[in-house]
Amino acid sequence: MSLLKIEDLSINYGYISALRNADIVVNEGELVTLIGGNGAGKTSTLMGISNLIPKAGGNVFFKGQDISRLSPEKIVKMGIAHVPEGRKIFPDMTVYENLVSGSMGQPKQTKEKFQELLEMNYLMFPRLKERLTQAGGSLSGGEQQMLAIARGLMMDPDLIMLDEPSLGLAPIIVEEIFELLVRIRQKGKTILLIEQNASMALSIADRGYVLETGTITLEGSGEELLHNPAIIKAYLGG
Repeated sequence: MSLLKIEDLSINYGYISALRNADIVVNEGELVTLIGGNGAGKTSTLMGISNLIPKAGGNVFFKGQDISRLSPEKIVKMGIAHVPEGRKIFPDMTVYENLVSGSMGQPKQTKEKFQELLEMNYLMFPRLKERLTQAGGSLSGGEQQMLAIARGLMMDPDLIMLDEPSLGLAPIIVEEIFELLVRIRQKGKTILLIEQNASMALSIADRGYVLETGTITLEGSGEELLHNPAIIKAYLGG
């Protein structure tokens, strides 16, 4: 069953076309990745879903409802968490305050649910639990990325969208982040992942789409794309 369905989505920046007639489906419980180089249209796709930028055409459906013209705030309340590129945590707020800010996206969340989500994040991100009173800006890059993901999970989303979670991180931390994404999926969350690290993304994805200069050129299972000669040549250093 499709949780998210994008039909014929196009996004322009002035006279420049960032995304052209994209069709993407994310089924409930899947981890789907969009791969592509810089300027391929990956971030624009997520921003279009969240309605953070205007669409030139097309529609976005979530749980069968057209959300194309809803405000970003209403889209969050419907159950979509967007973890942007560059983490965008609140550097002067403590780790705990950053986590609390995530739950504010769901104003009807009960105290019991809030505590349940906190405990889940403490188990998944034990380093954050050790640093609850530290300012977010004092954390390492990897810890800030973990905090950004944990803050998104505090919304208890049905779909979590992640934009380049491995960007700028050391290889050993990248592996840790991807292991966390697998665990999040195992907990029943649906994930839409934007990544330049095609090898890592495809290795954990159920399905993937390849974006090239705003156009989807290939789609298939993560395994199929991982072994596709064109993908190996273009993105995997083959």
